Amino acid sequence: VQLQAFGGGSVQAGGYLRLSCLGLGRSYNRYVMGWFRQAPGKEREFVSAISWSGGRTYYVDSVKGRFTISRDNAKNTVYLQMNSLRPEDTAVYYCAAGDSINPSSFSPYEYDVWGQGTLVTVSS
Repeated sequence: VQLQAFGGGSVQAGGYLRLSCLGLGRSYNRYVMGWFRQAPGKEREFVSAISWSGGRTYYVDSVKGRFTISRDNAKNTVYLQMNSLRPEDTAVYYCAAGDSINPSSFSPYEYDVWGQGTLVTVSS
């Protein structure tokens, strides 16, 4: 496992969670880091991405204003703060790293390294 995601759990609608993704075995400081999610029966969906410096961030429209992506390169870690969670946010969340990719690309195929996923369940 090269990326370890954790922080998922079960919350009620309106609650919050903070996901973390720890890079293992190598530095990801120069990688674009992204978060994707996959709900049962659905395709993997882009959620958010951050450039290697942290200066540029991108979000899918459905999470704008509720989720915040950030990174701490000294800790080789990227975070996803999720507020005002909704039942439709329920999914397995994956972190991913892309080498020399455009952080504005929403395609999962651009990313080279994937974590194992962490489950987020939001009840109404």
